[in-house]
Amino acid sequence: MIGRWLGVAVSVCFLTGLFSHFQQVTPGWLVIPSRPASLYRVTQGLHVLSGIVSVPLLLAKLWTVYPKLFAKLPWPPSRKALGAVLERASILVLVSALALELFIGFLNTLQWYPWPFPFKETHYALAWIIVGSLLLHLAVKLPLITANWRRTPADRTPVPRPADSLPPAITGLSRRGLFRTVAGAGALVGIASIGQSVPTLGPIAVLAPRKPNIGPQGLPVNRTAKDAGIQVKDDWRLTIKGPSELSYSLDQLRALPQSRSDLPIACVEGWSQGARWEGIRIHDLLKLCGAPAGSRLRVVSMEKGGFYATSELPPQFAEDPLTLLALRLNGTELDLDHGFPARLIAPNRPGVLQTKWVHRLEVLS
Repeated sequence: MIGRWLGVAVSVCFLTGLFSHFQQVTPGWLVIPSRPASLYRVTQGLHVLSGIVSVPLLLAKLWTVYPKLFAKLPWPPSRKALGAVLERASILVLVSALALELFIGFLNTLQWYPWPFPFKETHYALAWIIVGSLLLHLAVKLPLITANWRRTPADRTPVPRPADSLPPAITGLSRRGLFRTVAGAGALVGIASIGQSVPTLGPIAVLAPRKPNIGPQGLPVNRTAKDAGIQVKDDWRLTIKGPSELSYSLDQLRALPQSRSDLPIACVEGWSQGARWEGIRIHDLLKLCGAPAGSRLRVVSMEKGGFYATSELPPQFAEDPLTLLALRLNGTELDLDHGFPARLIAPNRPGVLQTKWVHRLEVLS
């Protein structure tokens, strides 16, 4: 039973993580839609939640199977012995990879990286190792699983035993007590962390590293202007490189037709918060420079050397009327830490791709 719960949690975590990875590294054959606008907010919230809930489930699963891992292997070597070796090998790889995956994933929510390897690539590779070892484990256990599901109600009825052969009374944690403890622990850590993506539960999110409504203009900040080395000069201008090259000062951008989008900012660490953004539609800027329909767009930040100093906007996002070059947030001018003088905001995108401190747009063929 605990294995099924853990399987569901790991499956949800894997699929939502795959969606997040493909948002950042999109293969050529995949087209990610711009709607629903809050889809990434939901999927990434589920990704972090399912990962956190997996921790007590994994510990409980290990506790239930621990004695079997060190049982004596069948001898002499046989088909049964080979199956036992494969089973334990798959468990060793599965447990090791899953434990490391959950550990570095949790530290990522804290934005703490005390290791020399790249987090994103390692996290992605470990996910596939977990899936592969899990499939191998299920293949080895398939005869036992099949036999269990083929049992009839009569097979499940215990055979009466003589009174003198009954086992001693249970004095420790019962089977039902274990289920309640594990379910309670999973629910507790889930409720105590989900508030970072569900604002109504924010007050009780004691395990969440961020409260979604705390920060400049009511939004958290992952990377400040100081960390990024940003200094905005008075002569700042936005350059648009396309069929026609354009250049705008901040006052000239303010004079262009303005639009409003109510969109969440949703980060890979799991937190999200809705906000009201105002600025110029990216679609309108592309028209002004004569870009053809279906153009891709590269958005370039003033930040130097950061992992996300640039981002690319596929056509479905560039043409969405909700996608803005935002100048205002929640009714006031952008705070410097939120990307002043201009930043990108688009529906169904991770926060790392909502480029801040924009100073150049490049139309791609």
